[in-house]
Amino acid sequence: MLRHLVVILAVALLIGCVSVPKRTPVPVALTDEAEIPGIPFARQWGDGPPPMWKTWIELTREQLQERSPAVFGQSHHYLAISGGGAKGAFGAGLLAGWRAAGTRPEFSLVTGISTGALTAPFAFLGPDYDDELKEMYTNYSTADLVNRRNWLNAMTSDAMASTKKLAALIAKYYDDEVIEAIAREKRRGRELAIGTTNLDAQRPVVWNITRIADSGHPQAKELIHSIILASASIPGAFPPVSIGVEANGRRYEEMHVDGGATSQVFLYPAMIPWNTVLERLEVPDTPQVWVIRNSWLDPTVGMVRRRLLPITGRTIVSLIRSQGVGDLYRIYALTQRDGLDFNLTYIPGDFTDQPTEQFDPVWMRKLYDRGFEIGRSGEAWHDAPPELAQ
Repeated sequence: MLRHLVVILAVALLIGCVSVPKRTPVPVALTDEAEIPGIPFARQWGDGPPPMWKTWIELTREQLQERSPAVFGQSHHYLAISGGGAKGAFGAGLLAGWRAAGTRPEFSLVTGISTGALTAPFAFLGPDYDDELKEMYTNYSTADLVNRRNWLNAMTSDAMASTKKLAALIAKYYDDEVIEAIAREKRRGRELAIGTTNLDAQRPVVWNITRIADSGHPQAKELIHSIILASASIPGAFPPVSIGVEANGRRYEEMHVDGGATSQVFLYPAMIPWNTVLERLEVPDTPQVWVIRNSWLDPTVGMVRRRLLPITGRTIVSLIRSQGVGDLYRIYALTQRDGLDFNLTYIPGDFTDQPTEQFDPVWMRKLYDRGFEIGRSGEAWHDAPPELAQ
């Protein structure tokens, strides 16, 4: 006990002496006023009313047709991609298999959180980017993506690992060509959205990536890189990402982390009267909602050692699973309210291979291949969450 006490006191003293990157957080009273300088309506609260609704609802039919030729008078398909870490290989494979089946549509809206934030831009841009998506999810190991810190550095910093390598890969894959391609789709009326969590506010944030890409702002690409990195930054495991904002004429920094801290998957704000959207855009038929859950839905039974780390780890996994299932029911309820067709796919329970590390490329290739087979089969989709399926 005495030795343990000495170690704890030593670590506490070190923590008190070590400095982490300083920032100027947004004052509580200005939280709702903070915005990205030079890019109006770059984002919105994921649990609040959309700030652009009043402006959009006042557009004339001619303006809507001119601004949104890809979605005005066209069939709508919405794709929502969940978190799941390395299990994002399933969604990447499924998209490629779906293309091979010849039935993959162009999506009017694509959303992504966590690993889904890495997948979403390429899913949004279409099959021409499937090779890049496959490469991302089958070629890299843990050592290629993160730098683990020793226990002392971890205890005295903001995370267990550094994500400099992951940031470099994000910069490599989402280059000027990709950003410009996203911007072109904005001019066609399609939308790409990525979710993060504002840790100061404890609220989800939805970023309009298409609007940012098409803003012409000199820092637009770097902001998109920061958003994708933040959405994939698991609190405690990876450092949070500071994003500069402006409020009341002053500059501040918000702390953003994995979007999965507030939601595992999302579609559109529940307070939008979607029937009005469909009516004004003259959508000719029932929109299709496609949800990719990069995980299993059934619980996995296992023996938990009576130790701090196994108990804590198992509890977090259970919370994430329950939250993910709840998010699926929320989206399902939304589609039923608004008269949309719901389609869900997820990792089948009979895929029982286990990875040997956090990002195991051999395991991810197997999962990618399984996703590809399911996508190509044409039998990937369920029209309700499992407990409601007929």
